[in-house]
Amino acid sequence: MHAEQMAEDFPVVSHDSDAWEAARLLAEHRLPGLVVTDRDGHPQAILPASQVVRFLVPSYVQDDPSLAGVLNESMADHVADKLGGRKVGELIARESPELAVVKADDTIVEVAAIMARLRCPLAAVMDGGNLIGVITASRLLELALIRR
Repeated sequence: MHAEQMAEDFPVVSHDSDAWEAARLLAEHRLPGLVVTDRDGHPQAILPASQVVRFLVPSYVQDDPSLAGVLNESMADHVADKLGGRKVGELIARESPELAVVKADDTIVEVAAIMARLRCPLAAVMDGGNLIGVITASRLLELALIRR
């Protein structure tokens, strides 16, 4: 099986996309992350869902998680407000995982090897210069298990 056969349609966002809308996409579709593209639609990075969650949590709470218990309910209820007026580019961590990019004719083992090496939950499937879809780690596992 080749990458083009494993690829699925997948929402993508740009660096200039609204962060709130990107978070909504992640939540509504229970996605592990989103591919972030440049203006020409070429993959540039991934925005893992975990990075969006990290953005929502104040740094002092990340440094000392026991402080989360002292935040009152109303503050906790408005944690997502931090996304308002932000762009996706602001959420991407400097140490963001490198996006796994695979060719349309790569095999399941080639795709798995790239995803494993990069510890990336998504692989962008390219046919020449065109993004034709995305393979998630869960999709790859599904297909690997079916073959057994």
